[in-house]
Amino acid sequence: MNTYEQIRKTALLTIETEYAAVRKLSDFIDRDFIESVNLILQSKGRVIVTGIGKSAIIAQKLVATLNSTGTPAIFMHAADAIHGDLGMILPDDIVICASKSGNTPEIKVLVPLVKNFGNKLIALVSNVDSYLAKNADFIIRSTVDKEACPNNLAPTSSTTAQLVMSDALAVCLLDCRSFSHNDFAKFHPGGALGKQLYLRVEDLYRQNESPKVLLNDDVNAAILEITSKRLGATAVLDSEGKLAGIITDGDLRRMLQKGLKPEKTTAEQIMSGNPKTVSPELLAVNAFDLMKKNNITQLVVAENNIYLGIIHLHDILREGIV
Repeated sequence: MNTYEQIRKTALLTIETEYAAVRKLSDFIDRDFIESVNLILQSKGRVIVTGIGKSAIIAQKLVATLNSTGTPAIFMHAADAIHGDLGMILPDDIVICASKSGNTPEIKVLVPLVKNFGNKLIALVSNVDSYLAKNADFIIRSTVDKEACPNNLAPTSSTTAQLVMSDALAVCLLDCRSFSHNDFAKFHPGGALGKQLYLRVEDLYRQNESPKVLLNDDVNAAILEITSKRLGATAVLDSEGKLAGIITDGDLRRMLQKGLKPEKTTAEQIMSGNPKTVSPELLAVNAFDLMKKNNITQLVVAENNIYLGIIHLHDILREGIV
């Protein structure tokens, strides 16, 4: 069995080797890289990303990143391409081919076919003297000195370099398109991330009842509202229907500690004035942050001091966004 120190040494060497490879990539942000970004920005078609082996996995990651950040993209496996999948390439599409060596048999068959179609070809390649590099319109270099694998065989540093350069390409496109948080939300409607970006207070508070009492109502009325509406609080409104305060479970406990009688005490006497309020347009995740900051479990939803409802911590937790 290998010792703790042996394993630790190997892990650290892997990290250092890949770190050195990534650090060197800044030298490859050259004219071809810039032209590749501009080519995609000006294209009316999609980006077809292809590769073989481990590079194909990096190609799939690039496709996923491009699609989620505003650049339509499709993955095409290099081996499948020459058995019918070439039909997915349309005249205005741009093809990116990812390969370390740039000399695999599948790549040598695929490249001339793409060129015959008249599509622009971008090589994401380590070996700039390869067949792929020499036949590409533009080269995005991902050259590495050595793999992190002790045998210098398993793709490790090379795939990391490909990943970083493809991320650099995608982020440049994102930035050039002024892709915003709202744009991102459109493409990520599912899961916790999507909900953080689009779910708003108004989407949640409307599902609740709106507990409310008037200033002169006795506390028994407030207890009934809090109990029946199951939000742990009730809003207190003035005679004009505007928000005046809030009564929570905590306010009721403090009233009992003082020896006050519910039937002889008004809502105004025990309410907390100036309650924390939020706009219905506020993102739910921001409402959660406000609750956490103030150590409370509900917020009054209001606009121009007009009471709309209550959003509870459980409403947000139920959506799974935090």
